[in-house]
Amino acid sequence: MDAISTRQELTDTERRDRLRLIRSDNVGPRTFRSLLNHFGTARAALDRLPELARRGGAARVGRICTIDEAEAELDACLRQGVQLLAPEENGYPPRLASCEDAPPLLGVRGARETLMQPMIAIVGSRNASAAGLKFAGQLAHELGRAGFVIISGLARGIDQAAHRASLSSGTVAVLAGGHDRIYPPEHIDLLGAIVERNGAAISEMPLGHEPRARDFPRRNRLISGASLGVVVVEAAHRSGSLITARMAGEQGREVFAVPGSPLDPRAAGTNDLIKQGATLVTEAADIIQAVGPIMERPPSASLRESDEELFAPAPESHDRDQIIALLGPTPVSIDDLIRISGLSPAVLRVVLLELELAGRLERHGGGMVSLA
Repeated sequence: MDAISTRQELTDTERRDRLRLIRSDNVGPRTFRSLLNHFGTARAALDRLPELARRGGAARVGRICTIDEAEAELDACLRQGVQLLAPEENGYPPRLASCEDAPPLLGVRGARETLMQPMIAIVGSRNASAAGLKFAGQLAHELGRAGFVIISGLARGIDQAAHRASLSSGTVAVLAGGHDRIYPPEHIDLLGAIVERNGAAISEMPLGHEPRARDFPRRNRLISGASLGVVVVEAAHRSGSLITARMAGEQGREVFAVPGSPLDPRAAGTNDLIKQGATLVTEAADIIQAVGPIMERPPSASLRESDEELFAPAPESHDRDQIIALLGPTPVSIDDLIRISGLSPAVLRVVLLELELAGRLERHGGGMVSLA
């Protein structure tokens, strides 16, 4: 099993401070993690945000979430039955915790113990065929009987079929919006059944957040990140399910694809995945056999990269200028910036933090960065 037996619990004050940090301007999951690596605690990082942003060239310091705002959100979560969990806490999916862009606080509703079990993601077309819906349900049911929790995105089509078939064995719905803004609305009852029947719902978005188009790829990385592998049942070209499969590959997860007729456009994406090396799936045993060795290597989640990252000194202005000169609109890897600049990793990461908090840096997958 994936469950990590030795887990910490945040104090109320640390949870509130972490919530303030992630809800502040220009702080995303990767920036949050870097700030914690550098300064040790969320409170220390909050104190340094204005200085870092000014050093990065910000004309105006971004908004910092207040204590009152954070406490109001925590109270609202309590009323909704939502717990905000950190990666080191019980109930936070262990494999998701090991991702570099794991949400610093994950909103969880339902059975926390279910989220600690090994998960398989099943995703696919919203406009699925009858055969695709039947096979997705069959896979989910058989994987559930084998001890796996099914995770998906609560969407119409394949997602819905996978959730319904695994209600009794355990299923997790990943939301693109807040816990009180369910999409699609007709799946509110399905989500209620999931939570009531030993399943769970998770979201990184605050309550009241209406899901937008750009939120679904962010949601998809949680689906793939929490799982041992992603099964794509039906997906046309340019399908959102293919984004999930790509993210799974970047996160080191297994990618599985169910073959379909070359005449059906809903199978074009899955057939292409198989050509690109995804594991072909015709029965649950194909998945179970592939993930068996992975389950023997439990993930290790750590919020700190190394001790030298803590309390790194402020970079010299010429070091900052050198990094800015090397950056541009085209993404470049952090490793290349270290190699070309000759600067230490600690100094480089502080410069990148400054630029990001000033709104001048954009982070991409695979450790790539560019000027915003």
